[in-house]
Formats: sequence, structure tokens, C-alpha cells
Amino acid sequence: MQRIRCAIYTRKSSEDGLEQAFNSLHAQREACAAYVLSQKAEGWVLLSERYDDGGISGGSLDRPALQLLLADIDAGRVDRILVYKIDRLTGSLADFAKIVERLDAAGASFVSVTQSFNTATSMGRLTLNMLLSFAQFERDVTAERIRNKIAASKRKGLWMGGYVPLGYEPDGRTLKVVAAEAETVKQIYELYLAHGSIRAVRDAALGLGLRSKRREGPAGRMQGGTLFDRGHIHHILTNPLYAGRIRHKREIHPGLHPAIIAPEIWEEVQRRLQAEAAKPRKRTGTRPCSVSGLVGKAFDETGDRLTPSHAKTRSGKRLRYYVSHRLVGRSGEAGLCGWRLPAPELEATVLRLIGTHLGGPQMTAILAEHPEVNLVAAARTRLQDLAASDDPAALLALVARIDIAPGRIAVRFDAAALPAALGLPMTLAEDDTRLTATAAFRSRRRGVETNLVLGGETRPVDRVLLANIARANLWFKRLRAGRTPDAIAAEAGTSKRRVQQMIGLAFLAPDIVRAVARGHQPVGLTSDWLKTHELPADWTEQRRLVATL
Repeated sequence: MQRIRCAIYTRKSSEDGLEQAFNSLHAQREACAAYVLSQKAEGWVLLSERYDDGGISGGSLDRPALQLLLADIDAGRVDRILVYKIDRLTGSLADFAKIVERLDAAGASFVSVTQSFNTATSMGRLTLNMLLSFAQFERDVTAERIRNKIAASKRKGLWMGGYVPLGYEPDGRTLKVVAAEAETVKQIYELYLAHGSIRAVRDAALGLGLRSKRREGPAGRMQGGTLFDRGHIHHILTNPLYAGRIRHKREIHPGLHPAIIAPEIWEEVQRRLQAEAAKPRKRTGTRPCSVSGLVGKAFDETGDRLTPSHAKTRSGKRLRYYVSHRLVGRSGEAGLCGWRLPAPELEATVLRLIGTHLGGPQMTAILAEHPEVNLVAAARTRLQDLAASDDPAALLALVARIDIAPGRIAVRFDAAALPAALGLPMTLAEDDTRLTATAAFRSRRRGVETNLVLGGETRPVDRVLLANIARANLWFKRLRAGRTPDAIAAEAGTSKRRVQQMIGLAFLAPDIVRAVARGHQPVGLTSDWLKTHELPADWTEQRRLVATL
């Protein structure tokens, strides 16, 4: 018979009555001991160690006897905890979930003797899952309450913490101006009004020696003070804080802090930025070219940086690329190789990887290390907002370096910028692996276009291709039944030529059809490609050909 070592935990919130010869702790222990005795036939054995917390609230896990009990569980000295009622163990569902995680890790369980609650049974597990669902509900409600509080505070113009912008320093729930830094901000706005181009502002700021905000990290190490890049300048020019306002998602509210830039000047800058952004859309009919946000951060497997480049099609359309720097001006040289990746595709791929990592378990683990519960709750809300953000500048500001190698992309977050953006005063090591997001990726050419696909990324099913395959199988069945191509075309309301072009899809290998149905086919396998290319009848040859697309 298996021996089950049982420990009894007792707790009383107040000290009243503890001086009595027989108090609440004794009553709880007596009831639990009787329950252990009733299970003697099952191999239950009561341990002699006592775990009693007298005069301590259940609102926290910081209780001497409970911590000693959990340590004994981790050490494998206890198999089962007995409590008089669940609320003796903890008064918080969130803490309850943490205790259960530690019990599961040690292969232990607990029993509430007056509530028929035993996590070693299936019914106990069901009850546990219900309670954990309520715990998740409690966390969600708390997060929603924090989000609503932040939104309400920002509507009142309060500063709710986070990354302190150039020109300001915190002053309670608002900001006060740092005169020297404010002059830098004013110069950037004046340069933009004079030049009308972010690139020209960057060059002028470089000539004037303007630098970003110097700040002291949690470990006392100074950070920042770097030259401005175009992304940083764009962020300063579009930040309503400088006009004395507070932004909350897409809403802007009057702030309580003093403005550095006159509101009418800020509005004029926004009008010019929008007009500048609209120019490419007018000329090409496509989305406006964004600032190359990966400049200075993206490197290839040789350590060579990826440099922005562009080309124009015959129709005048401007195409942006990131090119290995060694190829600039030398792409025609024999034996010289490197990367030439479409900028919109690469930027979108990096942003997707950033968003996925911010919403992943690594970031949750980093938050869990901070001792301040209130700060962590607010940081978790900011993290959720960042993960769902559609602001490339805000996301790329968190990135220190991007490394691209054949089949692999790695994004390393800035160890100082990330905690600052979350409003957490903590230090992260530069080599902390949780700060690096990696993914497999592949590049495929599709006509003149190159597509980047992250490994494990789910792409939308090509409904057109899937419908054409189904249609081709239907047409082939009718052809076998004796119908002519002309008759099939007439029934389908299409041309005989289209029937002849598409009917070959009925002979696709089954695994290729399954891949299309799941959206896992190569990006080059499209209906348009199949119209102009004849597939071999042999399935092995089909697979070999499709794999090259």
C-alpha cells in the first residue's frame, strides 16, 4: 500500500483567543487529524510537524508556517495538505492558483475536510478548475479595472508613468519641463518647419550634435545620449505631449503638464507630416512609403548591416529594399552575394514577431520577477497594449538589434527600453535570452515579388485556388461521364479554354491538395501560376516542381 504523508495547515486571522488552552487552531487541527485517521486504510499517515499561522491574514502568501510547508512540499517531504476550509489556505484566488501550481510540480495535493474537496480525485479536480476559472475572471476584471482607471486618469490629463520623453521629467502625476532638453525639442520642430523633411531634419540634427535623452538605469548606469535617427525624430514630431496633451490609444486629451511646443505649431507640423506622407500615395496609387524603421538595427549573418535602398519600375512605382551594405553599388560584381529583401515585407515580418513575443510567456516571466504587485498589474496592461499596437515606431523603439541569417530571424529587445516602456524600475541583463525573439523564416519569389513567411505562421487559405481545384474535379467527373468540354463550359458559364486550362488541377497529388486546404502550400502556387504552367502527371515530379515555388 502506498504511504501518503499528510500535513495539517491551520490559520487564524486575528490573535483574539489564541491565549486559550483550546483555541481555533486546535479545533482545526483536531478535525483534520480525525479525517486523516478515517483514511488510514488508504495509507494516509499524519506527520508530526505543525504548520500553524496564528493572527495572520490569508490575503498574502507571506506567512511563516505556510512558507515552511511549501518548502517541505518542494523538498518532497509532504504528499498531501489538509485544511479545515479552503479559506484557511488562502483568501485570494490568484494566490490559490499559485499554490496549486507548486503542488502539481511536486506531485502533491490538498484536501478541505469540511468541504469534500480533494484534488487527488476527479471531482476535486473539477472543482479546482472551476475555482481557477473564477481566478482568471478575477484577474481579467482587475486588468479591466486598471485599464479603465488609466483611461479615466488620462482623460483628466494625468501622466500615468512609462517612458519619460525628451524635455520632461516626472513630477508626481504630471511632468515638468527640463529646460536644456526642451531646447533640443524646440530645435527639432524648428528644423522640420524650415526643411519640411524628416531626413533633412536628421541630417541637420547630426550637424548640430543634437542627442537623445540621457537617463539613469536602475543599476545606476547611464543610458541614451545617442544621435537621433529618423524614427526617433518622427516620434518627437508626432507626440502630443509636447503640445501639453495626453494620448490614450487613439484619443488625445488636454494634459496638466506645461507644453514645450505651442499647440498651433504642433498642429501645423501634423498637417505637413500628413501632406508629406500623402505624396507617395498620390504618385503611385499605393500605400505611402514609411520611414525605414530598421535602419541601424538590422544585420545579416556576416555582421554586415542592412541598408535601405530603392528602385523604380517602368510605371514609376517606387520599390523599397533592405540590402546587405557590401552590395551597395557593387551588385553586379562576380562572386559577391548578400541579402536584398523587400522593405515592407521585412518590416511587417519583424513587427509581427515583436507583437507575438510581447504577448508570449517570456514577457510574463519577466513581469513575475518584480515584487511590486501594483506596478506589475499596470505593466501587464501596457504590455497587452504594446502587443496589440499598430504603431511601428513605438514597437521598433523597444528593439536593440535584428539579425537575419538563412532560414532564421532574431529580434533582440533593448534591456533598458523595455522595462522603461512598461514603467518597471528593474534591470535586465543584456544577454537575458528572454529578450530575444527568434523564428524560422523563408523567402519565396512570386513573379517579381518576394514574400517572407515566418516558420509556424498561419497564412490565409487561398480560397480561389481551393475553389478552382474543386471545380476541376467536378469538371473531370463530367468529362468521364461523356460530357464534352463545350457542354461543360456552357453549364459553368465559362469558356472552353478555361475548362482546358483548369481541368489539370483534378490531377494534383493528394498531399498538395491537403496543403492548399490548410494554407500550407508554397506562396508561389497560385491559380494564375497554374494557368500558365503545365503540371507533370507524375505526383513525385509535381511535388518536386511545387517545392521550388
